[in-house]
Amino acid sequence: MPILGQNQYGKAENRVVRITRDGATHHIKDLNVSVALSGDMDEVHLSGSNAHVLPTDTTKNTVYAFAKEHGIESAEQFGIHLARHFVTSQPAIHRARIRIEEYSWERIAHSGKGAHSFVRAGRETRLAQITYDGSAWEVVSGLKDLTVMNSTHSEFWGYVKDRYTTLPEAHDRILATDVSGRWRFNWTDDEQPAPAWDTSYEQVKRHMLEAFAETYSLSLQQTLYAMGARIIDHRGEIDEVRFSLPNKHHFLVDLGPFGLENDTADGAVYFAADRPYGLIEATVLRDGAEARIPADLTNL
Repeated sequence: MPILGQNQYGKAENRVVRITRDGATHHIKDLNVSVALSGDMDEVHLSGSNAHVLPTDTTKNTVYAFAKEHGIESAEQFGIHLARHFVTSQPAIHRARIRIEEYSWERIAHSGKGAHSFVRAGRETRLAQITYDGSAWEVVSGLKDLTVMNSTHSEFWGYVKDRYTTLPEAHDRILATDVSGRWRFNWTDDEQPAPAWDTSYEQVKRHMLEAFAETYSLSLQQTLYAMGARIIDHRGEIDEVRFSLPNKHHFLVDLGPFGLENDTADGAVYFAADRPYGLIEATVLRDGAEARIPADLTNL
């Protein structure tokens, strides 16, 4: 006999842009907000009764109304406002999950009097997921598409070799990756003071970048752990960090057929391979903390 399992519904990818005008200086918050709600929803699946269903169109409208009424202080705080509203205003809704992508804009310097011209920043996309069940919060922040590279201070050697191994050992190589990371806060209760979300984000990113730059890497795994450990050591509000790091391989081009030496000491030329790529993933936890961030970051 079939039974209904876990389920949720909502409105995905609500694009909301809020412009705040401070005289001639304007500020942009650009979000992509997805709402998922779950609770007492058996009958809509089993009999088609919509008696407990808040329309997804209403969740969309709520996102836009809250952007106006509450403003957007940070992605995390905006998600907290939304999750609390859905759980506390609808008896049939027991859990709300809000996922947010935030897109950065940089101000264009120009000779005009107004500060209202922007270019989309070509760096990472900021992420947040806020989950609330009426009593406890879970906030996970993160980023994706943060491309970083060390042009030296990276090696890879001493690995297992079998009959199919052709990769030569490297004692001076390029290390490059597109960082996809998530970190979980230990703030779970309204009785606790909430973290300063924007400050925390900037500091976490600073620590991960400094660890990437300062680690003499014998493997991308070692670098990943150094990045996560530095965040745990320096940011007491965070209990868990998970990274997914594709190894963006750069191979020295064989220029021998053209009578040229491709010397790493003098203007080396590399082939930047986009696929296949090594994929290094791991979680770094505060001692005693429980791992909750899914291994597949696309499911967060």
